[in-house]
Amino acid sequence: MTRPTSIVRRTGWPTSVSRPVVTPLQPSVVYSSPDPDALDAQYADASGYTYAREGHPNAQVLAEKIDMLEAVDPASGGGIITGSGMSAIGAVFLGVLQAGDHVLGGDQLYGRSLRLMTQDLPRLGIETSLADPTDLAAMEAALRPNTRMILVEVVSNPTIRVADMDGIVKLARDRGILLMVDNTFTTPAAYQPLVAGADITIHSVTKLLAGHSDATLGYVGTNDPDLRRQINDANVTWGMTPSPFDCWLAERGLHSFHLRHRATQDNATRLADALAEMPGVTKVLYPTRADHPDHNRAVALLGGQGGHMLSFVLDGGREAANALTRAAPNIAFAPTLGDIGTTLSHPPSSSHRGLTPEGRAALGISEGFFRVSVGVEDADLLISELSAAVAAATQG
Repeated sequence: MTRPTSIVRRTGWPTSVSRPVVTPLQPSVVYSSPDPDALDAQYADASGYTYAREGHPNAQVLAEKIDMLEAVDPASGGGIITGSGMSAIGAVFLGVLQAGDHVLGGDQLYGRSLRLMTQDLPRLGIETSLADPTDLAAMEAALRPNTRMILVEVVSNPTIRVADMDGIVKLARDRGILLMVDNTFTTPAAYQPLVAGADITIHSVTKLLAGHSDATLGYVGTNDPDLRRQINDANVTWGMTPSPFDCWLAERGLHSFHLRHRATQDNATRLADALAEMPGVTKVLYPTRADHPDHNRAVALLGGQGGHMLSFVLDGGREAANALTRAAPNIAFAPTLGDIGTTLSHPPSSSHRGLTPEGRAALGISEGFFRVSVGVEDADLLISELSAAVAAATQG
């Protein structure tokens, strides 16, 4: 390292025979090159870093680790980190689609995904429609001659329905249609879309992958180099830039992902069974329960893994919903999921508030509908707290 000649000039990083155990945080927006020829060469072969919007070390480190989980071939160019889960979907749409294309989506997508499908893409001249992903015949009937892409969630948010992924993968392949899978709920610990035959997998890294509700990021993975280039160009051009600090935080969280996945899944299984026995709870949705409408498919597709998400319906409507959240002050009432601690969400007032009451009812989302993102707390504590809250909400 050269010694500084001015306090306003940057200096190189000190050298050492040892190296840091923790990935260094690199917040630099720009990177200097030795000369114009070297900069030309960097742009020509996409090596190294020039400007953080086009890539930075912390995003690359995080992408490569998620690539391992999602079985992304490094020869494709590797996964892409974006500023949020929605920007991951947006980068795919903006990079791949054009006016006149048609996109078919599952009718039980995340609320903002539904808005993107029903309001924003049509504004750009891209046709869209929705169909039930648990019904392959309905999905096939909704295809059009100009269908370019299908977007589905393996497990729907928040209704916990399980898509007919085997059928949808084959349908997309036979028709030459691109298949994008939102794997956020499922995580690659239970399902790997690219291995199953999908073209694109996306994540809200904000959720269980990062796991601590302190980093907002998205991820796109594909094994097709041409698709990867189109998506990355859109990501860079539209400025869907991930923060180095968020990437650094998410990589730290990713180190404990498998431990958290197992612990939250075990807790969710116990909590689902306990909720089903509570007076005032009229329905519980959890994939491995025998009363789940897609139980057999879930067991076959996910290897018997139910995941960390469940939903339940409380008798009594909005008044009871308000009472329940007030009676459970130690369980965060927050529109998020995948945190290391349990969070409670009310889709009618958050993720699906943009739908009409009739639209929510068609999806089975009533005013008493709750989604639970189960954390790693002691399961007995969770059951006790929710049992008391349900009793307070329904027996008043």
